[in-house]
Amino acid sequence: MKSSFDFYAPNGGVRPVRLCEDTRRFAYDSLNRRYGLDTLEVMCVDMDGEKNFESLSPLEKYDLCIRAIAERAPIRICEGERISGAATLGRAISHVVPADFGGEAVFGSISHLTTDFESVLRFGVNDIKRRALEALELHRGTEREAFARSCVSCLESFGIWHGRYLDALRGRPEYAKNYENLCRVPFEPPRNFYEAVQSLWFTFAFIRLCGNWPGIGRIDCLLGDYLKNDLSDGRLTLDEAREILAHFFIKGCEWINGTVVGSGDAQHYQNIVLAGVDENGEEITNEVTYLVLDILEELGISDFPTTVRVNRCTDERLLRRVAEVMRYGGGILAVYGEDTVLDALVKSGYPLREARKFANDGCWEVQIPGKTFFIYSPFDSLHILQEKTLQGYDGTVSFADFEELYQKYVSDLHATVEKIFLRRLSQFEEGASANGWKWKAQTPCTVVSLFEQGCIEKGLSYLEGGPIYNLHSPHIGGLADTVNSLYAIKRLVFDEKKLTLGELLEILKNNWGGAEPWRQYVLNRYTYYGNDSDEVDLLAARLLSDFADSCASFNGKCGYTFPAGVSTFGRQLEWSSKRAATPSGRRVGEVLAANCSPTPGSDRAGATAIIRSYCRADHTKLLSGAALDIRLLPSSVEGEDGLEALIALIRGFVELGGFFMQPDVADASLLREAQEHPENYTTLSVRVSGWNARFVTLDRRWQDMIIEQNEH
Repeated sequence: MKSSFDFYAPNGGVRPVRLCEDTRRFAYDSLNRRYGLDTLEVMCVDMDGEKNFESLSPLEKYDLCIRAIAERAPIRICEGERISGAATLGRAISHVVPADFGGEAVFGSISHLTTDFESVLRFGVNDIKRRALEALELHRGTEREAFARSCVSCLESFGIWHGRYLDALRGRPEYAKNYENLCRVPFEPPRNFYEAVQSLWFTFAFIRLCGNWPGIGRIDCLLGDYLKNDLSDGRLTLDEAREILAHFFIKGCEWINGTVVGSGDAQHYQNIVLAGVDENGEEITNEVTYLVLDILEELGISDFPTTVRVNRCTDERLLRRVAEVMRYGGGILAVYGEDTVLDALVKSGYPLREARKFANDGCWEVQIPGKTFFIYSPFDSLHILQEKTLQGYDGTVSFADFEELYQKYVSDLHATVEKIFLRRLSQFEEGASANGWKWKAQTPCTVVSLFEQGCIEKGLSYLEGGPIYNLHSPHIGGLADTVNSLYAIKRLVFDEKKLTLGELLEILKNNWGGAEPWRQYVLNRYTYYGNDSDEVDLLAARLLSDFADSCASFNGKCGYTFPAGVSTFGRQLEWSSKRAATPSGRRVGEVLAANCSPTPGSDRAGATAIIRSYCRADHTKLLSGAALDIRLLPSSVEGEDGLEALIALIRGFVELGGFFMQPDVADASLLREAQEHPENYTTLSVRVSGWNARFVTLDRRWQDMIIEQNEH
């Protein structure tokens, strides 16, 4: 089957063609900025004309903003679209409610969550409205009445926006099916697959039209039974279902506009999770799972970073299909070690049936969809070692042995975690206790709160304790750099006694100036994290365990729990200028390790060794997740042998107890070509961290970092 529209494959391969020409044209237009540029035409609604706006309460202002968005946001019906609804205000792309007063956004918005789309599909939005009205009666006359009123108001605004789309579609024969579907959903439960896809999209589109960036979650779990029933009853074929679902993914590209934004575009956290077990422990992989993989393979859409839950019993057919899509490159697919994630959740107190529902927050930190508030606080662990434990290399510190140094560092690490806890504790009224934590008033976020279980019934917003689970995750960054530095000090100073600590610190203070032989010695004589070396890997595992224990020590001391996580999310760029030279031989200003991956250039034994080093840690203690980035050359995954090698890599990761792995297949020479001639590579996608981005939308420093990561 031939097509007029081609979609770039980073590995240089030829993508298959399964979708019809009209759908491929729609995808081509969307990926090439047509609708993203259209979105920038109207940035926001202007609230300056609202009478007495400044004198209103925050919730009253918020409700008016949402009403104005619903009434005045442009209605967009894309040519040939099979599902309708669009987030058409450009300021929403900037993570704010797209309503301005005095030229400034009135409210920020919410991300890092996956909302309760399951209830929307199962019961419909009208059921949410029923619950909101009941809550209003329950909380009438109390301090929670204002939030309950806001819930009812925002649902009315949702209805207004929905009605405007019905008006726009009515009487247009080419969109008769769109109109028919929207007459029912999302306010009533869908009756079939087509209605379910429309319901899911329309709800998602409204949430992000209001500036929020929710994840989608387990799309095959949400939609699988609808498709199964339609196929069984002969109402739909797989090819027809693929076309419908493709439009969901294409619509999700509606914010692509080609703007260079530093760390890249497509960072809207609309992640998808595939496969894995249901709450009863039964594998849910179904035809929707494979349709999603078909669509990603054919169109190369990177705007929905997708993670596959793989366990020790995952079917070979699914693994092979995942590997086939993964080797096209672009970093679109990642992998959860499902067994490890479930163990982590259960150890943290989640009931097993609840744990089995996990998705993520838009990157990789796991959460129970529609029930979880999540926020994280990242910090640079290397900076703590250099500036706190080693006192900025001022020569005043001394330690009897490595164990004393290590314990001082763990103490400094604990102090950092305690500061994170104290910031969160300040969110509560004085005198609150474990039996009645009372949040201080926060920024209104009612639209998100409608789709988080617990908020409506409690009369509390997403930011004020409404959800079932409230998590604040300290994230240790620069892990490999810290471990390598500690290990180098251990070997050079305490084991081999080649230098005193004071002598080493003086060398580091001078950025290895005049000490190049020593720098080469520590660079080349020691085997660092990422090479399957017991001594250094066990040090990394010990450090992560101690960090996790530190985080857990604050659980129960306020209305949040504090799961440990590991990440940099690209912050190694901004951290590089604040770091001193490292004991492991790195100079000032070098861009070092990402997430839970090795320091660039220090891993010399291949991907399998990296995985073994990573899996030395007990990842069941790291509930918030630790991402392992793996870079693979296209030549390493070519042909049947390459496919089998990639499948074995995934299997090994799961068997060894891995938590989250994001492989990317990329060629550094191709990336350099794209850097010099961006006009030829507008849709080239790369994995950045918890997200994918089109390479040409990264600024030069980010591009250089990605290229360097792929050269080692």
